[in-house]
Amino acid sequence: MDAPSERRRIASDKPFFYGLVAIAAAYLLLIIALLLADVHYVSLSEIGKALQDEDIQSSVTLTLITCTVTALLSVLVAVPTGYLLSRFRFPGKRLVDALLDIPILLPPLVVGLSLLILFHQVTLFGRTIEEWFAWAFQWITAIRPDIRPGVTFKVPAVILAQFTVSCAFAVRTMKTTFDQINPRHEHVALTLGCNRSQAFWLVLLPQAWRGILTGGTLAWARALGEFGPILVFAGATRGRTEVLSTTVFLEINIGNLQGAVAVSLLMILLALAVILLVRTVGERTVLGTETHHHSGGSHA
Repeated sequence: MDAPSERRRIASDKPFFYGLVAIAAAYLLLIIALLLADVHYVSLSEIGKALQDEDIQSSVTLTLITCTVTALLSVLVAVPTGYLLSRFRFPGKRLVDALLDIPILLPPLVVGLSLLILFHQVTLFGRTIEEWFAWAFQWITAIRPDIRPGVTFKVPAVILAQFTVSCAFAVRTMKTTFDQINPRHEHVALTLGCNRSQAFWLVLLPQAWRGILTGGTLAWARALGEFGPILVFAGATRGRTEVLSTTVFLEINIGNLQGAVAVSLLMILLALAVILLVRTVGERTVLGTETHHHSGGSHA
């Protein structure tokens, strides 16, 4: 190919590239504009005042606890589920795969309403599921008389509402992770005497750690922003089931728009901190592994 034709080919790519940049920049500017609008609306003193509020402090504590528990539960469920969908064939697999996406596709309020109906309208052996939980954990009342056992409109309801949606994101992440890992390593382990369980724990899982970290992070971040299911299934009681997402709702209801924006900024900072922390740890681990491999190779 001669030089003029080469220049024409390169020049023809520029409009395409500029179009990509324009579309991406437009969406990025929208996100930045939203953040700047929130920052401009409240001052640092107002944010500090909001953080000194005992109700908001309680909300922050409950949010951190429930999001962490939700993320851990999501990973515990997503790893085996993603592995099953990625490595095995079974009747109804496509249906199962589709059903696992329902919490992502359904409106959040529908998820909360469905949980409420499940626990209060479905009966097993003459009792609702809520009554069975209250009966199973009635011993708690002997230790803490101020705590009434059960799920609905209590802290367990917050975790279950977060988990129902967040776990679906973690499952999708883990399935994609396992799909991208070459199964040849597992097959080699099987030929060397490992059973399927040993191949999973010793060969596949160490390779999937980045996906596990990503899935847990997505579940945590999704749990942080969950609102609809929590409002319907757990309520928004001050000092009991109030998390940051419902705090924003409560502050708006009482006309404290500045407090709502301050809490919103706190949620944004928490989400950014978690994502940046995980990505930094991941990059350091990868770099450390590459350095180890290079040094090992030169030593050999």
